[in-house]
Amino acid sequence: MDRYAGSQSLAFDSARLGELFGSDELLPLWIAEPYLPLAEPVRAAIEERSSQGWYGYEIRPGALKSAFWEWMDRRHGWDGQGLKTMVSPSVGSSIGVLINELSDEGDGVIIQPPVFTDFKPLITVADRMVVRSPLVLSDEGYRMDLDGLSGAASLSTTKLMILCNPHNPVGRVWSREELSAVAHICAESDVTIIADEVHADLGLPPNTFVPFATAIEESGVAWASIHGPIKTFGLAGICDTLLITDNDDLAATFKGVSRRLHLTRNNVFATAAFEAAYRDGGDWLDDLLDLIVSNIRRLDEGLAEPIRVMPQQATYLAWLDFRGLHLDVPELAEWFTTAGVAMSPGHWFGREGAGFGRLSIAVDPSTIDEAIDRLNRNLP
Repeated sequence: MDRYAGSQSLAFDSARLGELFGSDELLPLWIAEPYLPLAEPVRAAIEERSSQGWYGYEIRPGALKSAFWEWMDRRHGWDGQGLKTMVSPSVGSSIGVLINELSDEGDGVIIQPPVFTDFKPLITVADRMVVRSPLVLSDEGYRMDLDGLSGAASLSTTKLMILCNPHNPVGRVWSREELSAVAHICAESDVTIIADEVHADLGLPPNTFVPFATAIEESGVAWASIHGPIKTFGLAGICDTLLITDNDDLAATFKGVSRRLHLTRNNVFATAAFEAAYRDGGDWLDDLLDLIVSNIRRLDEGLAEPIRVMPQQATYLAWLDFRGLHLDVPELAEWFTTAGVAMSPGHWFGREGAGFGRLSIAVDPSTIDEAIDRLNRNLP
């Protein structure tokens, strides 16, 4: 990971590490992105675009959306027929716009903690109410509380649900049956679903990602899903995302806001990277998935008791169980720093995450070994 030293990487920023973890002398594994050489076709496409020597206004070719849908059809059996596909700068931009446009101040938005840290502030900054429908943890791993979700959706003020599929940080790939149940519950109460699916490509064999759009059956639920190459290929600093829906009114609303706020203004390097990733990045991704599986096994075999590696079906974010250390929330966060590993404390994802930690494992195996050694050597 030495090649990131001195860069502008958020994960390696000494001021940020000091602010969040109390030290900048840590192994930085807290950000959800791969720390590996970029896929060669993507690197080559960016370099070729750079060599052209002009970087002014540029049209966004239709080939970008074609590349995405060919990728989705090839890898996930989803062809996009009859759907509207729109460009958005980021996951947060899409969710923020939809919260503002599809609900009013004081309305409720469902989340399923422990869940991605940015969902809650996107809701609260818009003066909406967070409606919690926590996941249930059993010996077999995490599952949805569908009865609890039904109760949350039935509240008269609940208008939206943010669904994380696959789930960050617990690494669940939701089944078709689970997604169908969510669709029917929300349709019954006229709750619109925003499906964050940017980890779609990171399902770990034999688990298979199911696009929410393919599991709604005849529920009639209103929905939009968010996709893009940012997590798969480590392109969050350059590439756009996509917002997808079958709802004409929702699409028109999003397009109107995008035009008004210029959310579709593109980056010439993003255009090159986006298409190259989806056209030619398959082999690189297959190698990445193999590495993730190997690193999970490495953690599971290397970490000493009582640390436990939770079952992982997707993402390159290991969800580690430290409850056996019997440390409270502040003590556990301090212990991560003492051990010399910057990982995201579980309580960042909601109170249900207390006692856990999220570790980015899209790294060289030697970095995993270093993390294991630091954690084991400093067990309290």
